[in-house]
Amino acid sequence: MSNNTRQRIYIAGCGGMLGEAFHKVFSAEYELRCTDIDVNAEWLSMLDFRDRDAYLRDVGDFAPDYLFHLGAHTSLEYCETHQDDAYSTNTLAVENAVQIGNRLDIPMLYISTAGIFDGEQETYDDWDQPKPLGVYARSKYLGERFVVENARRYLVCRAGWMMGAGPAKDKKFVEKLMKQLKDGATELFVVNDKLGTPTYTHDFARNVKLLLQKEFWGLYNMVCGGATGRLEVANELVRILGLQDTVNVVPVDSGHWKEIYFAARPPSERLVNRKLDLRGVNIMRDWRICLEEYIREYYKGYLK
Repeated sequence: MSNNTRQRIYIAGCGGMLGEAFHKVFSAEYELRCTDIDVNAEWLSMLDFRDRDAYLRDVGDFAPDYLFHLGAHTSLEYCETHQDDAYSTNTLAVENAVQIGNRLDIPMLYISTAGIFDGEQETYDDWDQPKPLGVYARSKYLGERFVVENARRYLVCRAGWMMGAGPAKDKKFVEKLMKQLKDGATELFVVNDKLGTPTYTHDFARNVKLLLQKEFWGLYNMVCGGATGRLEVANELVRILGLQDTVNVVPVDSGHWKEIYFAARPPSERLVNRKLDLRGVNIMRDWRICLEEYIREYYKGYLK
């Protein structure tokens, strides 16, 4: 297939850990234009998707077949202390994307989060009713609702605890633990009262591609297999690294970290990929397999 017959995807907010995986997974088969406010890779171009006119112009010039809207403020503490920026970035920019997608009559992808639930249930399927606890969760849920209610053709995919891209771009739980280990920590203090599901960025991007190619539009939970919690993930990480004899994982409750992580978090963010299962298109692997692959491929030599 020659380049000029390949379908085109515009990916906004592609500079983070998820964008890295989407670029890797989609670039072989699609022509991509990847943009971000932080141009941190040679395949990225500058765009602030909060600028509606610039967003519309740039997407229109590229004339894509699909619009992927990936970027968001994902720090719960940042969102609590910068509420207007959180809503401008996580909600209003999504409204911009929906309007652009509808105007160009192309399907759009929006990334939602397991964090939109209140954690009163142990697990949540695609049809459970979200109840966001804080500004981050509220801003993401309002973006989700706008897409579902207004986009003509869309994928809304809810991710869990994201892991991917390695030390350069991973700002989440696994990288925080790896950084402590690199700095010589022999004790990791990990909460024992937070349940959820890791989500490997590469599996996530591949599952999105499968839905896109089958045109299974709609809203989907999309997390790795295997329900777990922060403590179990930390213990598995230490095991994968072969550090069981030298590193002690110390269980603590969330109060231990309340000074740093003061934003409200649900006790459980465990998602179940019920719709993917029912449609027979769930290719998300078990989180342990993904964690091992992630560490092997992105952290080789990191702790030496």
